[in-house]
Amino acid sequence: MKQAQHLIVSGRVQGVGFRYFAQATALEYGITGWVRNLNDETVELQIEGDEERLESYKRALYDGNRFVGVERIDVKDATVESFRKFDIRY
Repeated sequence: MKQAQHLIVSGRVQGVGFRYFAQATALEYGITGWVRNLNDETVELQIEGDEERLESYKRALYDGNRFVGVERIDVKDATVESFRKFDIRY
């Protein structure tokens, strides 16, 4: 069953390609939604997928890559909007 979550990610997540990493990883895990930078140096995501994929995706965000340093992910349930792809918003 498809679920939706709203995430706020903090740490070293701006200026390090995190949005592109989040998008590429979403494609890998079959996650739809969007990602964008916020003015307070955090990154906001709206993600949709089944529960197992969402959990795997969030673990992958924590693991990051050599540039990214996720310290915290705040998660709230959200309303499913049935996104067709995963976009980077500006």
